[in-house]
Amino acid sequence: MMRMMDRILDIIDRSRTFLISSHERLDGDAVGSELALYGLLRQTGKEADVYNQDATPENYRFLPGSQVIRQELPADCASRYDAAFIVDCSDLSRVGRGSEKIARIGTLVNIDHHISNSMFSEFSYVDPRASSTGELIYRLISRMGCSVTRDIATNLYAAILTDTGGFHYGTTGRETLIAAGNLVGWGADPQEISENIYENNPLAKIRLLSKALDTLTFDLDGRFGYMVVWQKDMQAVGAVPEHTEGFVDLPRSISGVEVSALFSEQHNGPFKVSFRSKGEVNVERVARAFDGGGHRNASACRIQGDFETVYSRVLDVIRDGI
Repeated sequence: MMRMMDRILDIIDRSRTFLISSHERLDGDAVGSELALYGLLRQTGKEADVYNQDATPENYRFLPGSQVIRQELPADCASRYDAAFIVDCSDLSRVGRGSEKIARIGTLVNIDHHISNSMFSEFSYVDPRASSTGELIYRLISRMGCSVTRDIATNLYAAILTDTGGFHYGTTGRETLIAAGNLVGWGADPQEISENIYENNPLAKIRLLSKALDTLTFDLDGRFGYMVVWQKDMQAVGAVPEHTEGFVDLPRSISGVEVSALFSEQHNGPFKVSFRSKGEVNVERVARAFDGGGHRNASACRIQGDFETVYSRVLDVIRDGI
């Protein structure tokens, strides 16, 4: 790991222009890690752009630097950038629109913590034991020995906070908590960050949650709980896909539930299925059965078919694992 970090630091040292990107359907770890890395590069005198296919979710737009994120790539992408950082992304294709352009950039750096990472770059710093990509960026900055601004600290704290479920997922370890403590010491404000992320919900999200809770169902003697989000309900309340963030955690919070799932109907046909689990139940294995991925206690995939067929297939795999 140290050797790969040093190779990445060498790339930063000898390159001048950088592109930073992450996966479609952005989350806090993706946005926070991108913006922290952007701040680091700018602090060291480099030129950098941040590109994402999708707009930044409302509850992350308070993060310092979020206004610089662009949704279009320049035509001369391959010649404009010396290197590209792809963060929190298990495969380059998950960048979505623009991945082919990015693939033509001379040097790609892959920083991620998903066990399903395809190691798509020669420069892959991947540690599935880490709580978040934000924790890996923290390690990289610590290795550089440079100062951490309040903006960088805020972005990294938000990344770690969200991908650990508020520091209660199983991947939250000693190093995670030490990093969080240091980030607070460098200026991150836990109350301000938490309020912006978790207590700043648009009304459409709450109305959609009400409809999703009406679908709450249990199976496997109460060990599996799930909800369904239908397109018709999203349209009825004026919600967008990002408003479903966090819904999958609710069934898991119920006593006796070991695995929870959220089935989200998509515009183009397939269902996006998100999974969460408690303890040693491995839902990464469940998602991987449908060409998805993630972590032991949090994963996702997309499955084609009507709901009854999709649910039946998912239930068969879950039944074998709990």
